[in-house]
Amino acid sequence: MRRFVLKSLAVAALGLTVAANVQAADPAKKEIVIGTTVGDFGDMVKQSIKPILEKQGYSVKLVEFTDYVRPNLALQEGSLDVNVFQHKPYLDNFAKEHKLSLKEVFQVPTAPLGIYPGKLKSLKDVKPGSTVSAPNDPSNFARALVMFNDLGWIKLKKGINPLTASERDIDVNVKQIKIVPLEAAQLPRSRNDVDFAVINGNYATSSGIKLTEAVFQEKSYAYVNWGAMRAADVSKPWAKDVIAAYNSKAFRGWATQKYAGYKLPAAWK
Repeated sequence: MRRFVLKSLAVAALGLTVAANVQAADPAKKEIVIGTTVGDFGDMVKQSIKPILEKQGYSVKLVEFTDYVRPNLALQEGSLDVNVFQHKPYLDNFAKEHKLSLKEVFQVPTAPLGIYPGKLKSLKDVKPGSTVSAPNDPSNFARALVMFNDLGWIKLKKGINPLTASERDIDVNVKQIKIVPLEAAQLPRSRNDVDFAVINGNYATSSGIKLTEAVFQEKSYAYVNWGAMRAADVSKPWAKDVIAAYNSKAFRGWATQKYAGYKLPAAWK
């Protein structure tokens, strides 16, 4: 009898220990709505983040977008609680332009921006008049210009801010390339019409393009993407749970294995 009682107590204690390791959901927040662009950021939610948060008692809804404008507007107006799709230079510029009170709160593994072959297959084939499609939003267009500068296709003016570079900052168009600005989601399809295409990593992967197909990738780590929230929400318990999920050992281990070749959050180093 004594052995049975001790065994029962041990089982009960173990149950309490397990329960203590599973943090309860914020009672003031039952559902968390996360917005991402289609592709890897959405997959991260569906395959790893959602299960982590659901174990804590949350209901998680994913909303996927095909553009870089609506996710921030939806976050500001309250139809999203978190969005994951953008780097800090883009968020800063967009929030300032649209007068939004959004805050970057955690980084996520990010496929780097790359130049992919279109009608031409090798960088050495570039010639005067070669067409290169690039993202038309200011921050990603600046990234493309920095890549062209690194390749020697153009020369940017000395002393400019590489995060805000524009066509006005081109000093010399060495290779006389023609830059074709397009919505980021259109870039994978543009490969049939241009010689090269600069494509954001998430749109490349969601279109079935392997990152290894890139003929050049950006060198900078300034563009690792962030999850953003409304500034007023950052200190709330549910927000801290989301941040903890994205920085958890479970997500880190899963993402590191699944997204080999991605640039990883600085906090993971």
